[in-house]
Amino acid sequence: MRMAFWKARGNGSEQPNVETSSEARSPESSAGQIASQSLPGSHIDHILSDIYARTSPLQDGALANYIPELANVPPNTFGIAMATTKGRVHTIGDADFEFTIQSTSKALSYCMALELCGRNEVEFSPITRRPYNPMVNAGAIAMSGMLRDTLGAAAAFDLILERFSQAAGRPLRLNEEVYRSETLTGHRNRAIAHLLLSAGALKEPVEPALDLYFKQCSIMATPTDLAMIGATIANLGVHPVTGQQIFDIDAVRDTQSVMFSCGMYDYSGGWTYEVGIPAKSGVGGGILGVVNRQLGIGTYSPRPDRNGNSVRGIESFKMMSNVLGLHAFDLTNTGSAFVNSFFETGEA
Repeated sequence: MRMAFWKARGNGSEQPNVETSSEARSPESSAGQIASQSLPGSHIDHILSDIYARTSPLQDGALANYIPELANVPPNTFGIAMATTKGRVHTIGDADFEFTIQSTSKALSYCMALELCGRNEVEFSPITRRPYNPMVNAGAIAMSGMLRDTLGAAAAFDLILERFSQAAGRPLRLNEEVYRSETLTGHRNRAIAHLLLSAGALKEPVEPALDLYFKQCSIMATPTDLAMIGATIANLGVHPVTGQQIFDIDAVRDTQSVMFSCGMYDYSGGWTYEVGIPAKSGVGGGILGVVNRQLGIGTYSPRPDRNGNSVRGIESFKMMSNVLGLHAFDLTNTGSAFVNSFFETGEA
């Protein structure tokens, strides 16, 4: 069964309208940040309930213990959230459980760098000597260096946290324990940073850029936050509830392009083939997905596979893409309404 869930259903209020499936939340779930009401008759809630029930039994993968604090998270936590560009939110499971966003932050920092530094300056090429992929550590550390240089070392993190919070629609916070854990054990990232410095892709001093990178990865968010961030990106950079322009529209297009092509580590090709939407994963267990002009999707389950992608998250996205027809090349996707208008008027 396929359904066009993304039709306009918003109520125009200042708070997102949250529909929560009647499926039970685990005891590991934190208190919700947004008051929700149960509307069990919703088709999308039934679909999410079915997907949640089918993927919850999966026990594959293992907690990421190379960052010691990540090995302490409750391993069975699992939540899915979906937000429309009209501000309607649907959730199932531990959708209000806070976790560190880790590498999902790379998509947002890249978007900010495009906007603040300019596309030509951010270009990854042999000329700039920057890493080709801003969705992996080397490229993301280079982005952190650029944001440090543009915003100033003292103010950069506060401004990044503010922008991420605006996209989520609520104040986000830094997890100090995970940040310290990353700082103490991030030797490989330090080596990468010094290689970037030697190649001219990062300016001295190295430590403030690394510190900014560690901090942005240690920001706390929920699956619902990821869904709303995704909906903001999907909505041309405008927050669906507040109406605030969070990200530049051109930067949003370029960011989605990079997320689509290389947002899921070594599984990116398989993801494009099987799921077919822009996305960015994090080794902490989160996945941020964007369906352009329609939806944002957030999932969290902390057991990643060998590629660093959440096992339950991937399977959930596969099912959502298939059932809802979300793949960019799905047969239900009619493409550009602007181009279609030419056919309707006989001008094509």
